[in-house]
Amino acid sequence: MMKLLSTTLLFGLLTCSVITGMAENNYYVSEKKGSGYFVLTDLENTASLLVNSDDFPAVTRAFGDLQMDIYRVTGRKPELKYDEISSAKYAVIAGTLGQSKLIDDLVARGVINKQELDGKWEKFIIKTVENPFPGIENALIIAGSDRRGTVFGIYDISEKIGVSPWYYWADVPIKKKERIYIKPGTYTDGEPVVKYRGIFINDEAPALRNWAIENFGDLNHQFYATVYELLLRSKANFLWPAMWLPSMFYVDDPLNPKVADEYGIVISTTHHEPMMRAHNEWNHFYGGDWNYETNKENLQEFWREGVERIGDYETFVTVGMRGDGDLAMTDETATELLETIIADQREIIADVTGKPANETPQLWAIYKEVQDYWDQGMRVDDDVLILLCNDNWGNVSLLPKADELDHKAGFGMYYHFNYVGAPVSYRWHNVTQIERVWEQMKITYDFGVKELWLVNVGDIKPMEFPISFFLDFAWNPEAIQAGDLPNYYIKWAQRKFGDTHKHDIAELIALYTKYNARRTHEMLSPEIYSLENYREADRIVDDFRLLLERSRKIYEQMPETHKSAFYQLVLSPIEMSSNLNELYVTAAKNRLYAFQGRASTNIYVDKVKDLFFKDDKLTRQFHEDLENGKWNHMMSQNRIGYTSWNHPRANIMPAVSYIHTPDSPQLGFEVEYGSNPVWAGFSIEGEPTFSDSFSKFDPYNQQNYYVEIFNMGEGTLNYSIEAKNDWIKLSGKGGSIEFDERVYVTIDWDKVPDGNPVGEILIKGAGKEYVVKVPVRNVLPKAYGFVENNGVVSIGAANYTNKFDSEELYWTVVPNLGRECSSIIIEPFNSPSQSIGENSPRVEYEFTLFDAGEIIVEAYLSPTQDFKKQGGLKFAISINDEEPQIINMNEGEIVPDYKYADWWMQSVGDQIKIKSTRHHITEPGKQTLRLWMIDTGIVFQKFVIDAGGLRDSYLGPPESKYIGR
Repeated sequence: MMKLLSTTLLFGLLTCSVITGMAENNYYVSEKKGSGYFVLTDLENTASLLVNSDDFPAVTRAFGDLQMDIYRVTGRKPELKYDEISSAKYAVIAGTLGQSKLIDDLVARGVINKQELDGKWEKFIIKTVENPFPGIENALIIAGSDRRGTVFGIYDISEKIGVSPWYYWADVPIKKKERIYIKPGTYTDGEPVVKYRGIFINDEAPALRNWAIENFGDLNHQFYATVYELLLRSKANFLWPAMWLPSMFYVDDPLNPKVADEYGIVISTTHHEPMMRAHNEWNHFYGGDWNYETNKENLQEFWREGVERIGDYETFVTVGMRGDGDLAMTDETATELLETIIADQREIIADVTGKPANETPQLWAIYKEVQDYWDQGMRVDDDVLILLCNDNWGNVSLLPKADELDHKAGFGMYYHFNYVGAPVSYRWHNVTQIERVWEQMKITYDFGVKELWLVNVGDIKPMEFPISFFLDFAWNPEAIQAGDLPNYYIKWAQRKFGDTHKHDIAELIALYTKYNARRTHEMLSPEIYSLENYREADRIVDDFRLLLERSRKIYEQMPETHKSAFYQLVLSPIEMSSNLNELYVTAAKNRLYAFQGRASTNIYVDKVKDLFFKDDKLTRQFHEDLENGKWNHMMSQNRIGYTSWNHPRANIMPAVSYIHTPDSPQLGFEVEYGSNPVWAGFSIEGEPTFSDSFSKFDPYNQQNYYVEIFNMGEGTLNYSIEAKNDWIKLSGKGGSIEFDERVYVTIDWDKVPDGNPVGEILIKGAGKEYVVKVPVRNVLPKAYGFVENNGVVSIGAANYTNKFDSEELYWTVVPNLGRECSSIIIEPFNSPSQSIGENSPRVEYEFTLFDAGEIIVEAYLSPTQDFKKQGGLKFAISINDEEPQIINMNEGEIVPDYKYADWWMQSVGDQIKIKSTRHHITEPGKQTLRLWMIDTGIVFQKFVIDAGGLRDSYLGPPESKYIGR
């Protein structure tokens, strides 16, 4: 039975306001003492810290970090004791069940319920108790089910007292306190839902590599210790270490894996580095063909050495084989060969370890061309984890079918925040919306992928925010629903910077990541945003400028202790991105103005040059001024001047042009949304042509168009502009200009005559005069919903008029997801395809067209892959009472993404897919667009209805005016 859940939305308020909600409290920590509170530290007492020396090294080391964290926060350093139970009014006792005599004694005394921890994965409990041992009056117990469980409990306290996981990697300020109390009770985060959660440090030269060399001497164990600590403080446990040439994790510093195990981090190697060997090791130590058919013995010896050196360390061995240098192993899918390779690798694993291969954790990555093997039916032993992958651009490529979920080792997902490859690498700044991460990883979770979540993070910086989200979400995907996403920003901002600016900071991060995700920095060019339609290019620049103004204002109000972190996490990415977008828009203006013959063309050459060198200045500021050079090299990825997928050797300024102009001023002008000039504006007998009419003004939209006056010669142009009708309003009457000036044209609707009058404005200057028509359309049908504006209606998908859910399926708004406002999806994601019928889930949009006739409806969709592999994801569109037209959003996507198909290159570059349907409107006036659900997994961003007036642009027309009933 269908239920009408919403008839009207508060347009704009729901879908374009980014941040609402309240931040969380640190629920068990207090700065005020209450009845039964445990004193961690105050002016009278500081609890001692007690741990068994024979507990896991990861535990004793982390407990030492807690000692330092308390000191960082309060200036008081608690005493750290090993094994000794001595008299104390307050003591913090940490340990691992079955490894710590202290914890096992507390279990025997009934203080800890063994069942809460026994057999659990990475679970901790934090508990206040009285008189746990003779001589100890009050204790705070941190008990873990295993070594990481204990470590996570220790770091949970560290974060809640005021030490961020990012205190080192982003210089997040320590929250100073004089008193810290723990409320009485028992606290836990439970077990993680995703068993292994981690990152891949990738493409780390020149930025991270040079930074690490300067600070640590190499990518050695001192460097990795900071990474391991960051992971553990973020409740992560898994790492693919850096492998960009010439990195070799096990060779660069033999202590790298040893220290990883001491911290409790699981080490593995990447999708094209089997058997715990770095890619560069082959060329460094062996060489020869990377070909199992011709060089089998050398490869087996190479792999055997890789397994031998892992010893008893906690590792995941990657099996399989791809080609040399992240390429395909063979031109064709060689299933029998790959099956032989994996079987031989497993024999090596068993032989070296002295135990069955199924006792050593292994994974097989279904990355790029390896998906062909999977699609053709190749499978591996039940104890090998299947690591699925996205398309390197944030779109999941493949998910398991229900009958495949009995695979004992389970499935994982390899995701990307950074990538080197087609269509163009993206490495420089954060271009990831957490809303897209949520949507794609929630699909992943709903389809049963829960064993490993791994994300490529490039240089770690500046991906701090999406890394935080990815790891938080992996701990419990059920805990963050679509409606919780705005609050995640607030919580994150509050944890880093406190309460004062948390809502503003949250919105700044939400918006800059949205703007960056529209088009990666490396794929920007002067051609991307339209200068002439929808004021698109200017809106892009203005959007960033507004963020920059807001972030600078907050920066000035920040305490000195907070400015560095705020600069790194908020101000710097906004300022750098703002400058780069303005650079390309300015270069675009130089090109357009040269074509138009404007005198201002030449000053835009200088503006482009200034912005180009400002980019370098901002980079130097990050490298040299920030934290006295602590982060030198970190933003050194080249980002300007890409001509292929690979980065240029240097940043290259966009091409610009100078023009020669006449010695005396000459009048030119451009009419916004004007008619096409004769001969497309080319000069005829030395006389340029210009538009002679605006598009129509109407009382519903009350348009505000401009005419831009420009000088085409040297000197000062004196011009005048006047309305020949009293109902035409101009923002100016003329003046003297050297370059350009806009005059805005509106209508006085109280004075305009009935009917569809056509007025005129007169433009004079430099001995020339021109008449431009101002047409008005007063005779219109009554308007409801989204109203046509000169042949176009644009509707944000989340701004539906009505929505209909079924008992099993429901529409969900994902706030802020998409290139403009918000998006809608259908949940649960793992629901089967639906047939269209009377009770089908659907949403409706009311809109008004001024004329009958043919229209085209364009659906703007996130570039989702056909991850179900059932012939494409489908939905349907209908207008009014017509039969729904079924659309396959993946139609024609025959060539796979990893072969760099044109469909894929365009959709990931634009971050959108546009699917069209044609319809006939029989009567002008109110219409209803219906969106029918067939498949889950589709993200609807907006709908554009082209009634003959759609103009070229990157984002499409802004949302139309809405008129309620």
